[in-house]
Amino acid sequence: MLALVGCRQGGGKRSIAIITPSHDNPFFKAEADAAANRARALGYDASVNTHNDDAHKQDELVDVAIANGASAIILDNAGADASVAAVAKAKGANIPVFLIDREINANGIAAAQIVSNNYQGALLGAQEFVRLMGEKGTFVELLGRESDTNAQVRTRGYHEVLDKYTGMRLVGQQSANWSQTEAFQKMETLLQAHPDIKGVISGNDTMALGAAAALKAAGRQEVIVVGFDGSPDVLAAIRAGSIKATVLQPAARIATMAVDQAHGLLTKGSSGAAEKQSIDCELVTPSNVDQFGVFTRK
Repeated sequence: MLALVGCRQGGGKRSIAIITPSHDNPFFKAEADAAANRARALGYDASVNTHNDDAHKQDELVDVAIANGASAIILDNAGADASVAAVAKAKGANIPVFLIDREINANGIAAAQIVSNNYQGALLGAQEFVRLMGEKGTFVELLGRESDTNAQVRTRGYHEVLDKYTGMRLVGQQSANWSQTEAFQKMETLLQAHPDIKGVISGNDTMALGAAAALKAAGRQEVIVVGFDGSPDVLAAIRAGSIKATVLQPAARIATMAVDQAHGLLTKGSSGAAEKQSIDCELVTPSNVDQFGVFTRK
């Protein structure tokens, strides 16, 4: 499973190693597929592996990529602090690392850190949530994995908006670790403690789907649910009415950008871009949902 296609001594195709969290989450599958497709279109061998948010497994995958002489690594990392050493090790082996989706807590080590503008996206989602709630009512928040910088940035963005409305009252806030199953369980518990809630704002779409399923099971489908990611399943849920809105991260575009910049660095000596790059998100509602596809605008 850890085998990567590397550069051959004395010639052969150059390779790009693509490492992401589990493809059980369609977001990570979409970015891996987009990166691999672009790499192959540019003439590289592309290998795709998953670290499942396990920093030790990520380290092993990076070690294999180095040993096999990868030309570049595209990485959606396993932790802002836990991934610094692996990125630095690749750099030390003269293999540039292009981070997508998640930053690390260090500058000057990765060749690029290309992420969605999570704060801007969170502002969009929170503003729509307030509008749907009519600027008043009790609500709960489902948080992502605590070690993930994106989870922290999104909740800060949400509360930059929500805390300004005195009629909005947060009565429960729990982490469901980006998991649909855990979100279902947490939502059941939150409903028991706060049966009169009017809304749920979620740190990602997977948790929003879990919350919506729990609300349906409890006969509470009138509760407003807003997510974040723009997953195909949530686009379908918006069409069906069980989720009211989400914020689309352009995962496919970001992954493609990373490969293009890696290619530029490898062929021209420059990626043509700054290390830190932030790509704006888009609000998805019933009125524009058909304009979006798999983590990208059609």
